[in-house]
Amino acid sequence: MPAVIRFARPLSALACAGALLFAPLAHAADSAPIKVAFIDQLSGPLSNVGEQFLANLKLGIDDANAQPQGVLNGARYELSTYDNKLSAQDSLSALQSAIDAGAKIVFTGGSGSSVVAAMVDAATKHNERNPTKRVLIINYASIDPDLTGAHCSFWHFATEANTAMKMRALANFVKTQPDIRKVYSLNQDYAHGRLWASLGKQMISAARPDVQFTGATLHPIGKVKDFAPYVSKAKATGADTLLTGNWGQDLNLLIKAAGDMSYDVRYLNHSGAGAPGTVLAVSQAKIGKVTWVAEWTPGNGNAQLMQMDARVRQTPAGEHFAPRTVLSVELVTDAIRKANSTDPLKIALALEGMQKQSFLGDVTMRKVDHQLLLPQVVSTIAPVDGKTVKVGYDGTQWGHKTESTTPAKDLDLPTTCKMKRPAGA
Repeated sequence: MPAVIRFARPLSALACAGALLFAPLAHAADSAPIKVAFIDQLSGPLSNVGEQFLANLKLGIDDANAQPQGVLNGARYELSTYDNKLSAQDSLSALQSAIDAGAKIVFTGGSGSSVVAAMVDAATKHNERNPTKRVLIINYASIDPDLTGAHCSFWHFATEANTAMKMRALANFVKTQPDIRKVYSLNQDYAHGRLWASLGKQMISAARPDVQFTGATLHPIGKVKDFAPYVSKAKATGADTLLTGNWGQDLNLLIKAAGDMSYDVRYLNHSGAGAPGTVLAVSQAKIGKVTWVAEWTPGNGNAQLMQMDARVRQTPAGEHFAPRTVLSVELVTDAIRKANSTDPLKIALALEGMQKQSFLGDVTMRKVDHQLLLPQVVSTIAPVDGKTVKVGYDGTQWGHKTESTTPAKDLDLPTTCKMKRPAGA
């Protein structure tokens, strides 16, 4: 049964159009709804990223609600959405509004690690003070290892591979690419951008000691309109590869600037290259190799993945499918059923250590830090050829070519988490 949607703030026309496709069917409620919330950017220059995640989240919620017994004993999810405007302050206001509305689960992550960190801290303090109104934070996109490391929280679960895990998969790929010889680091000036640069240099150097790092630059996030000066600086060093954690508009404008300069460079990126507009930017630039890492290669998966991909792509905001977002809902649903409860404490305890044979393969939610271990696939944006690239994205004849896969078991990296657990947990 489709999700019941409550819009807590005005949304963009695109998001509203998408919401109509998920309008509720009239039905007699079997029991009280399980209230969940979505908090991410739905306005501003990076709104398409938030709208993308919302379309994916709705698919997972719809599938859970459509099951004969709903999520638990006839109860179904009721989703409220909040636009955080890419702001930590607005995110905290939205979080409080969601808690006041009775939300037990908050899905978030696309606004950056600093925003998620603020929400996790606020939720942790709230739960300590209000044990009868606790809330869980399910983070499907922010990948700073500190979120499940030094600043881990019992009330936070990360369902996306963190930066170190992604960089390990990319470093494994770089080992096989002798044409990567000189790397320039160009990143957004915030926690994750700096971490992507640092871990990239560390892990790539370990995998390929012969690789030369020619320079590094940080730039304001979401504010640069012309990346030509940055590209010129990188090109002047002779770099054949850009190590960039940019995402959204910042990645797409970077690709455009390099294309305008006929700079045939390889990009080493995380899952940001799977966001709306990046394939289009590469197809228009016509040169450059955008290589990125995510939980799957869009357009190249098993039948279940491809079916879900097709469903998401039918929605106005759903050009790109992010399987981990749907998996996030599945994991929460499994935990609710295992606990036979909608109490966030019991859900958290059921999530800890959970192992699942998913549509992505074997996944495990580590108990020690609440970090999901899931496979990571490296792929490169390339023209559709009917063999290695079968599906075009962003309205183009360009898609994604699989380069390598690192299984979840090989990404079980050390953690610095020393989790403070609530009484009785």
